[in-house]
Amino acid sequence: MAAQFGRRLRKGAATTAVAAAAVAALSASQAPGATGADQDRPTAAGSSTPAPDPTTDGNATGNSPYYTDLPPLKSPNPSPSPTIGTPVARGEAEAGIPATVLDAYRKAEAELRSTKPGCNLPWQLLAAIGKVESGQARGGRVDADGTTIGRILGPQLDGNGFALIKDTDHGAYDGNSHYDQAVGPMQFIPSTWAWAGRDGNGDGKADPNNVYDAALAAGHYLCRNDWDMSTEGGLHSAILSYNNSQDYLDLVLNWMDYYRKGSHSVPDGTGGVPSHRSDDHTGQHTGTPTPSEPPRTKPHHKPDKPQKPGKPGGPASPDPTPPSPPVPPKPPTPSDTVDHLSDAGTGKLTARAGDDFARRISTRAETKTGTAVGKVRIRFTITGDTDTTFAGGETVATVATDAKGVAVAPALQAGEKTGDFTVTTAVVGHRAKGVDYTATVTARTADTLARTSDTPLTCTPGGEFADQVQVKATYKGAVADQVAATATLVKAEDDPTENDKGPSFRDADGKPVRTLTGLKTDDKGLLTLPKLYADDTTGTFLLRITTTGGATLTVELKVAPADTSASPSPSPSATS
Repeated sequence: MAAQFGRRLRKGAATTAVAAAAVAALSASQAPGATGADQDRPTAAGSSTPAPDPTTDGNATGNSPYYTDLPPLKSPNPSPSPTIGTPVARGEAEAGIPATVLDAYRKAEAELRSTKPGCNLPWQLLAAIGKVESGQARGGRVDADGTTIGRILGPQLDGNGFALIKDTDHGAYDGNSHYDQAVGPMQFIPSTWAWAGRDGNGDGKADPNNVYDAALAAGHYLCRNDWDMSTEGGLHSAILSYNNSQDYLDLVLNWMDYYRKGSHSVPDGTGGVPSHRSDDHTGQHTGTPTPSEPPRTKPHHKPDKPQKPGKPGGPASPDPTPPSPPVPPKPPTPSDTVDHLSDAGTGKLTARAGDDFARRISTRAETKTGTAVGKVRIRFTITGDTDTTFAGGETVATVATDAKGVAVAPALQAGEKTGDFTVTTAVVGHRAKGVDYTATVTARTADTLARTSDTPLTCTPGGEFADQVQVKATYKGAVADQVAATATLVKAEDDPTENDKGPSFRDADGKPVRTLTGLKTDDKGLLTLPKLYADDTTGTFLLRITTTGGATLTVELKVAPADTSASPSPSPSATS
């Protein structure tokens, strides 16, 4: 494998100096010492297998074979920096990760962010390991629950070209009662899964063949020993504990960097599957890999190995290990019968910034003849330049259809960015024509403005108004917060032109300002204007305040000399 890896690496380095420099820098890193158990993980349910002794030299995959394909030279988001040469085109195919698999990685990252914040696990690390271990679950061949369609098994670890790990699970996970085999999209060996397994999809069981369970287990495995993925030492130690090989470390880091530059979801089952494995050339691999697809020229469950020599002059001894029993194909799922998705009466989707959408998206799963299909998982994905999310802050939601074939997405919650966005739909684990929904976020608005005080606003020429103007904005009777507003001293009720005399606001230099823009109501819907000042012109003047949505209020301002006509009455004369 070393020769093969080197050839592919040199090919990449010929086009971009970055890959070569990164791998050269990484080659100096060392494998960690002993790998300890995840101390906060109890013994797996239903199993008496304890967490491994921290002094043992084990790892997640048993150093099983892995895919050695390097990331494509076409970066998802190439840098325009002249230091790496001419930017290359977007690598759409390899940057795509099957939707269910990507969802599993992101959910695992979110849970670890909460339960182990000091780990700083990025989902791109899980994606890199998933790519190297199983080609993202064989290109996303998973069912509606995220379970792989057919088991993904590595070669039996019988010591012939691989580690020697005798059976630890009685064949429960790998179907092999003689030797262990790495299992599932993240290629855990049964003895590791017994203590590291997790339930990532909430179905009450930890299944290494389920991408949600496997991704969460991999995240916890990488985050043990207080390793911090934001540091080079913690990141390298965690990866090497997964598979103790320098080539493996370099490869995973390359894929992680690639996914960090850009990625997108693709329908399940449409992802690409790597073609080169570390055990493709016997005797040329260093460390070990982890498979997921059978080698092109070897049986999947049992690698080629020389016959054991017998007695001199006698025939070779037969292999005492029987082959693993064939895995029967899984029966069709309801998802397999879905031909297309259709709208189920959603209606117009619009909301003001910061508000919940009044309508929820309803989608119906149907066969080719229009028959409803129940118990099918529908994925709703928000795309576009918006900060709108589903309830709970997620941009991806998965909902199962009911008996009428209808799945209702969680409520949409508009953010502060206005404009249009799209919600796409897809059947989890199956390719079917989806239906897209366009939604709009409009600016916050008010339909009513009112002063908070009835006190007349008066001032003497050249003076300062004693009271500041304060108004409250509402929308359909409710507080209208964060609504944009403008205030202008206008010439007349029917002439909105800015007045060039009379009261004004003042800028920082003390110069008169008669139009204020960029104003916004506070969280109580209140808007308090700066102080107003009068010039020498007397009379009645108008201040007009308008908001987004059309609410308008005109306030009168009076400038008049002080009233001196009413003088105090003289004191009554004293009588003699």
